[in-house]
Amino acid sequence: MEQKLMGVFAPISTPFFENGDVDYAGLASNVKRYAASGLKGYLALGSNGENKSLTNDEKLKVLKTIIDNKGADQVVMAGCIFESTMETIAMGKEMGKLGADYLTLLPPCYFKKQMTDDVLYKYFTDVASAVETPCLVYNAPQYAGGVGLSVNLIKRCATHPNIVGVKDSSTGNMEAILFAVRDQFTVVAGSVNNFFQAMTMGGSGGVLSLANSFPEVTVELYKLLVEKKYEEAIALNDKLLRINRVIGGAGGVAAVKAAMDMNGLVGEYPRLPLVPLTEEQKAALREKLVAFGLLK
Repeated sequence: MEQKLMGVFAPISTPFFENGDVDYAGLASNVKRYAASGLKGYLALGSNGENKSLTNDEKLKVLKTIIDNKGADQVVMAGCIFESTMETIAMGKEMGKLGADYLTLLPPCYFKKQMTDDVLYKYFTDVASAVETPCLVYNAPQYAGGVGLSVNLIKRCATHPNIVGVKDSSTGNMEAILFAVRDQFTVVAGSVNNFFQAMTMGGSGGVLSLANSFPEVTVELYKLLVEKKYEEAIALNDKLLRINRVIGGAGGVAAVKAAMDMNGLVGEYPRLPLVPLTEEQKAALREKLVAFGLLK
C-alpha cells in the first residue's frame, strides 16, 4: 500500500467568478485552509474540479496553485483526463514537471464500443510507461460515458510498475476490487458511499467530495476507522452518508460550492453550462446543514 495515499483527500473544486474566470486567489485561500484541516491531500482536476470545463492552460495553472499552497506533507493527485493517448502523455509530463505526486487516469469514452479491456489496458500502460509520475486508474463510469473498469482489467493494471493503485467511484464494485488486488495494489475509495467499506476491508483512504465543504468531519471518520473505534465510526459514517446526499448527491458541483461558501470557504460559481443553486435552494440546503450541526 502506498503510504502517501493513506488518508482523506479533497477532490478540490475550482472556484469561478460569475463571468467564468478562474478565481486563483480563492483557490489558494482554500488550499491554505485545507492544509490545517488534517487532510492528507488533494485530487486536483477531477469531476468536482470541473476538469472538462477548463482549458489545458487553466488546468496547469490550477494545479500549480494547489501545489504552491499545499501543506509541506500533503499529497497531490492530478486528474489527467483525455481521449487520446498522445494528449494524456503530453499533459501527464507537464503535470509531473509541476510536482504532481500522482496522475489519475480516467478511461477514454468517446468511442465507447471500442473500449475493450485490451484497448484500455494498452491505454493505461502506454501512459504509465511514458511518464515518470506514478499513476492510478480511475473507475468512475458515471464520468466516463458508462465505461467502467472490470476487476480483471484492474488486476492486469496492478502488474505494471508505474500503476500503483485504483480510485473506485463506481457503485457496488469495491468488495470485488479489494478481494482481487488489495495485497498488491492501493485501493482508494472515491466516495463517502464506499469509504467505510474500503477502510474496513483493506483500502488506504478516500477521495471524498464532502471534504471540500467540511474537511474536518471526514478526517474524523478516517481516524476512528484507523483506531478501530467502530461503534463511533458507524454512527459518524451514517451521518456523513446523509449529509452527502443533501449536498453533492442532490445538487452536484453547484451544491458543493454553495456549502463551501456557507462554511467560509471560496466556492463561488460553477462554470457554464452548470448553473449555481437558486436562493431558495441555498436556503433549503443551509437549513439542512444547520440541522446536522455543521453550521450555526
